[in-house]
Amino acid sequence: MYDIIIVGAGPAGLTAAIYARRANKSVLLLEKGAFGGQITFSPKVENYPGFETISGSELADKLVEQALGQGADVEIETVTAIEDKGTHKAVLTEDGNTYEGKAVIIAAGARHRHLGLPNEETHIGEGISFCAVCDGAFYKDKTVALVGGGNSALQEAILLSETSKKVYVVQNLDFLTGEQALQDILAKRDNVEVLLGTVVAALPAQAPLTSITLRRVADESEYDLAIDGLFVAIGLQPENGAFADVAALDDWGYIDAGEDCVTKTAGVFVAGDCRRKGVRQVTTATGDGATAAIAACRYIDSL
Repeated sequence: MYDIIIVGAGPAGLTAAIYARRANKSVLLLEKGAFGGQITFSPKVENYPGFETISGSELADKLVEQALGQGADVEIETVTAIEDKGTHKAVLTEDGNTYEGKAVIIAAGARHRHLGLPNEETHIGEGISFCAVCDGAFYKDKTVALVGGGNSALQEAILLSETSKKVYVVQNLDFLTGEQALQDILAKRDNVEVLLGTVVAALPAQAPLTSITLRRVADESEYDLAIDGLFVAIGLQPENGAFADVAALDDWGYIDAGEDCVTKTAGVFVAGDCRRKGVRQVTTATGDGATAAIAACRYIDSL
């Protein structure tokens, strides 16, 4: 039996593993896909303390190396359920395995909703971005398009308009759904053009991304738009269904826990983007990882 089982090996989970191992707790990291989470899609990270600039994949590699160097165990498995056994927790996986731990930290993250178009994966991190805060500076004095019309999308568009030469906002509906105050700010920006009733119909087969094909919903006519970068802001999608029995979910599917990272089940904690929170950045994820690990260690020591 492990002291702590961590579900997810993004920045939150890896930080939790580092803190738990430094507290001399045995740790198992369960990751279903690529180590590092969403940060691996960022070609450059310039807002992480200690590094003036570093690629997302390199930052992830350093976190993984540190966690493994501290002695954390790792298994590539998809978690399907967590069961509260009272004295311990049982973590079940898709492969039919069961791992037992005194405490569990859920750090499953949340993935950006994609457009679902052919060739999209080719351009992610090479022309397609999901975070203007992270990557907007790389498109200074360039032309970008942003897909989305909600509050988050409009906030991203406002941020991009401060440095980019031209910003196209592409919205599938005939109106923007974000707050009127945000719409008013955008309307005053001479370098912003809103394309309503329009969707991205196709992406180039090869990188770099130099244009996208747009389709007008009303008449299905298509045309190409020359751009230097494409930002997708159509929401995040947490994948917390497997944890609903031990952690309450809010209306959007995020685990309903505060800054203390404590869930409704004693011995089950949460960290990172899968948690209800206002800011989702790599720094807030690592902060959650530290908080959850310390809380889990205290819980174990109190048993």
